[in-house]
Amino acid sequence: MLAQVVRRLIVAIPTLLCIVAAAFVLMHLAPGGPFTKERQVPREIEQRLEAKFGLDLPIEQQLIRYLVGAEEGGGLLRGDLGPSMTYKDKDVADILAEGAPTSLLLGLGAMAVALIVGGSLGILAALRQNKAQDYAVMAIAILGVCLPPLVVGPLLQLLFGVEWRILPTQGLYRDEFGIRYLLLPILTLALPLTAIVSRLMRASMIETMRSNAIRTARAKGLPEAQIVWRHALPIALLPIVSYAGPALAAVMSGSFVVETVYALPGIGKQFVIAALGRDYTVVMGVVLVYSVLIIVLNLCSDLMYRVLDPRARTA
Repeated sequence: MLAQVVRRLIVAIPTLLCIVAAAFVLMHLAPGGPFTKERQVPREIEQRLEAKFGLDLPIEQQLIRYLVGAEEGGGLLRGDLGPSMTYKDKDVADILAEGAPTSLLLGLGAMAVALIVGGSLGILAALRQNKAQDYAVMAIAILGVCLPPLVVGPLLQLLFGVEWRILPTQGLYRDEFGIRYLLLPILTLALPLTAIVSRLMRASMIETMRSNAIRTARAKGLPEAQIVWRHALPIALLPIVSYAGPALAAVMSGSFVVETVYALPGIGKQFVIAALGRDYTVVMGVVLVYSVLIIVLNLCSDLMYRVLDPRARTA
């Protein structure tokens, strides 16, 4: 297993470089620029700014400069994500560091709710297939998939913040009970994830309970509870493990809608602001963080898959 981890990490290096190069080229080919905004600036100032950030160079030289840096230092390969093009005296690393705790708390909280609640509902629906509990869970799942966070967020704010006045509706860490400010955003972000997890869990559990391995366990006279929790559940969890890696990377890298509705300073909100303002270095920083999360969490998913499924260890 250690050899597999080392191989995957070695392969990850050229993969990351390809992602960075593709994102860099596509972003610079898009119309507009960081200094072509509604408020016109004198051409001389614009030229000085472009020269400062190397935007007056051919795109291949800009990419090399972004990767290896210039004479004065910098460069991604040296661990320097560069300065922001729109925030004065602020580096990309500082912007990411400011938004990362909020996005991490949101993502981890939402995924924990989705796995616990969605997984439990999926198991319940599978064990009560075509009964009232099954229909109720599937109705909740469809509702969760159909209602986007842009609708759920204001509804929760109206109910819990305005009508019942039990939870704050916006902001973060304004008193000693800062976690209260994250409850509604986590619920908003968790709802569609919970719906997807419950549907995956139900389908996987039903298929597993119909397998020959479970029939054999029943033929041996094992108790039903032991069959479900010890023999069926580890196999049924495999699709959830495969889904959880990329999904966790997506929610941990920030959700623009949730962070905007609840006025939270996360990475997702910074990414969209940077993309609209053509802040190339900030956009590249977020893309890099997201790519690293995808690679690491996919590797963790594969390792968990091997632990749960003995057949994968010999593949």
